[in-house]
Amino acid sequence: MGQVVRSHCRICTNQCGIAVTVEGDQIVRVKGDFDHPLSKGYTCPKGRAVGRLHHHDQAILRPSLVREGVRVEADWDTVLDDLAQRLRAVVDEHGPGSVGFYFGSGLGMDAAGFRMGEALYNALGHPPKFSPLTIDGTAKVLVSSLVGGFPGLSGKTDNENVDLLLYVGVNPMVSHGHNTGMFSPPTWIRAIAERGEVWTIDPLRTETAAFSTRHIAPLPGKDYAILAWLVREVIDGGPLAPAQPVQGLDALRTALDGYDRVTAARVAGVREDELADLLDSVRRLGGVTVETGTGVTMSEGANVTQWFAWLLNILTGRMNRVGGVWFHPGFITQFDSFELPRMDNPFTPGAPTMPEVNGIIGDWPCAALPGEIEAGNIRALVNLGGSLVRSFPDANVLVPALRKLDTFATFEVVENETTALSTHVLPTKDQAERPDISFWDTLCGSLSMLYSPAVVPPLGERRSAWWILSQLMGRMGLPVPEDLPESDQVPGADDAMLARQMAGARCSFEELKAAGTVTREMQFPGEWVDRHIERIGGWILAPQPLLDLWAATRTADAARGGPPQLSFIPRRQRRKLNASLSFLGSPADVILNPQDAAAYGIAHGDRVQVTTASGEITLIANVSDAIRPGVASIPHGHETANVNLLTSVQSIDAMTGMVLYSGIPISLTRVEESETQLAAETA
Repeated sequence: MGQVVRSHCRICTNQCGIAVTVEGDQIVRVKGDFDHPLSKGYTCPKGRAVGRLHHHDQAILRPSLVREGVRVEADWDTVLDDLAQRLRAVVDEHGPGSVGFYFGSGLGMDAAGFRMGEALYNALGHPPKFSPLTIDGTAKVLVSSLVGGFPGLSGKTDNENVDLLLYVGVNPMVSHGHNTGMFSPPTWIRAIAERGEVWTIDPLRTETAAFSTRHIAPLPGKDYAILAWLVREVIDGGPLAPAQPVQGLDALRTALDGYDRVTAARVAGVREDELADLLDSVRRLGGVTVETGTGVTMSEGANVTQWFAWLLNILTGRMNRVGGVWFHPGFITQFDSFELPRMDNPFTPGAPTMPEVNGIIGDWPCAALPGEIEAGNIRALVNLGGSLVRSFPDANVLVPALRKLDTFATFEVVENETTALSTHVLPTKDQAERPDISFWDTLCGSLSMLYSPAVVPPLGERRSAWWILSQLMGRMGLPVPEDLPESDQVPGADDAMLARQMAGARCSFEELKAAGTVTREMQFPGEWVDRHIERIGGWILAPQPLLDLWAATRTADAARGGPPQLSFIPRRQRRKLNASLSFLGSPADVILNPQDAAAYGIAHGDRVQVTTASGEITLIANVSDAIRPGVASIPHGHETANVNLLTSVQSIDAMTGMVLYSGIPISLTRVEESETQLAAETA
């Protein structure tokens, strides 16, 4: 009979409670923890795969380094001494700015490891920094800064009370950890639809759209046309009832002058009656709550779409109000305990090779990395748990550039294309092997904090990421944070590092460790939000950068003629998480409308070569009327069909550095050696 250990999943930021059955050092079962006070037994297939990921046949067990062109395993002292020596040589010869950092999702879910990564980065004087922000999320930071005067205003839907919910480019049925913090999405979405209405705007009839009251399928990246028209209608005919002061309403009204329903329908590629029905719902229910996701933030229209989504929430009185949007006050850093500074300029210097492109809150565009390496500006890269080859844009230029690095250190637990290119591979404890806390507290759906113990001992010679990084700092002659445990192998050392992260939190680490989950009552509406908005003079409805972008967008749309070329949109899959968990079996497919498939002579189950100006990949055709004509849907993160062979470092938003991952024109060719059915391919 195995031992059951209560833990929480760190596959995504939702962090559901799980019950892990262990026999010896083997994880034999993972299921939802029905005693967990937040998730109450809910998990998704990704969370239940924790054991399979831990016992992966490509698990990295020992540190390694490249010698004479071959990567070989070695002991920790040898690998760390060599890495420290090589990084020190790069810094001494070319300066600390020649070392780039990628703060990936791997160490992003390791509280102590992430903070020690920041300590190394700070000790080097803030060299070039890359993160998932410029892969999937810049529009949200941009708009919260420009409109709300603070980049940390991360709005979430009041799912318990909302009566009209508009999902735009977000699919919480599959991706419910992306800022939504939603356990058991079917339960919530069904309940909202029963007491009110749920509308989904997405070119694909997603799993969320299937649970919605209505679905509108616009052209990729043109969601803004629908929202812009709604904003104009709200201003002109209501319901115009902002709950906080606003500024710039007249400028906004002028910017939307003449944007009528005919124009919105033409630009979005939808029917006018669909728009009329949506407006009728907004007026009948007295307002609308809009939630967006990566379907928006990865598109060409990301910035204006996110802007108009916020404007609808603000103007119809849904910001910081029951039934609308709430803002997380933070469990560790308590935003409600001090006066928020006004931070309405998120733009920071970007990469020298892209002088026309901004950085954003200190991040350089991920698209700039290959050019910076080729120019000799970045000579070493520290990769803190990221699968660069399958997440960064334009793998065609990225991979050759990575091969030119003097030093490329990757922190990872499973072999992949990125570790194969690395000069040093540093295996860290995975989530089952270390205790941890729910570090990204503001991304969860409640004011809470979780703690989980280690479930099994580390495989092979894996070590805590914080220890590896602190050792690297010391060997490079950099200042190491004081009072660190001597080693991660000392009993209680990992817990001591977690306790450091909890200083000033809403509870002590000791209380958290004893309880496992600590929840605090949250004030909603939050007075701290209203106070901040009043201090800055009201929501900034018409920031000049967005007004200028909107004017340029209208001009481009007016000049665009003829039907758009077939293009693709990205999607996440229920049984896969970005570049990991391929073993769960989600297919590398392309969803095609029957009209488009027929035009290219493609049948369901055929192998299809998808080509862009950047490259090509081969996928399996999934012919379905779930997607609108003129659009194809391709999942990301597949090693056998890497969608980033189709993207380009040249297609980049100059305002934020965000690369275009959606709405990219494609051509299709049927590959003669085809399988007969998609089902046979994925069986």
